[in-house]
Amino acid sequence: MADTPIRFDDGAGYERYMGQWSQLAGEVFLDWLAPPSGLCWLDVGCGNGAFTHMLDERTAPAALQGIDPSAAQLAFAGLRASLSGAGFCQGDAMALPFPAATFDAAVMPLVIFFLAEPARGVAEMARVVCPGGMVSAYAWDMPGGGFPYHALQSEIRALGYTLSKPPSPEASRIEVLHALWTAAGLLAVETCAITVERSFASFDDYWATVLLGPSVAPLLSAMAAEERAVLQARMRTRLPADASGRILCSARAHAVRGRVPAGRALP
Repeated sequence: MADTPIRFDDGAGYERYMGQWSQLAGEVFLDWLAPPSGLCWLDVGCGNGAFTHMLDERTAPAALQGIDPSAAQLAFAGLRASLSGAGFCQGDAMALPFPAATFDAAVMPLVIFFLAEPARGVAEMARVVCPGGMVSAYAWDMPGGGFPYHALQSEIRALGYTLSKPPSPEASRIEVLHALWTAAGLLAVETCAITVERSFASFDDYWATVLLGPSVAPLLSAMAAEERAVLQARMRTRLPADASGRILCSARAHAVRGRVPAGRALP
């Protein structure tokens, strides 16, 4: 099957497929980040607002701005009652439409591997954050099998299918994140690994959730019924249910943070 670009345009579907994973990792990430309240935040690649909501709830920001390329995702984010005071705009992470030193902090949640040029995205965040401000991100460990649905992807590939890959999966390696932040001139760069678990009520719950994945749903629809049955059987073996029928899955992300130099000359 031909490779197709990965797109996230269904806000509600994304909430179930990835938003819950984002929040699980985001909770640990924010514990590690421990940001003060009252900051002016930029959420780069905010999607449907899953992590933006957490920023609002956890950090009591003075201002909150989200940016994403998907108009449909932004529309969903704008419907969140908790984010009625936030601003959202459509745009490119590698060409942020904001003046230099606009924000106190910028964060890129689960996005950097989608950028064709990750270094440009980091440089742009550093540009729009004020001197002394914080630039941070977390990303699934794509090369290391940390993606939440890595097991499913492995079984699909074992059947001879090709799945879409993000443009820059290597950018999620912890050493690459550190190098990207350092190369952007950021100081006090630190990294950490995050492991989270998510429980699905049953295998049927898990299967219905993965069907919302933008790279998986069209592929499964194209499979013959017999081949889908083989894939389901393999996944039931790979993800055995507990005594109550629940499926427990884990995922791993890498996080990074750094500071914009306090004495930086602004453009």
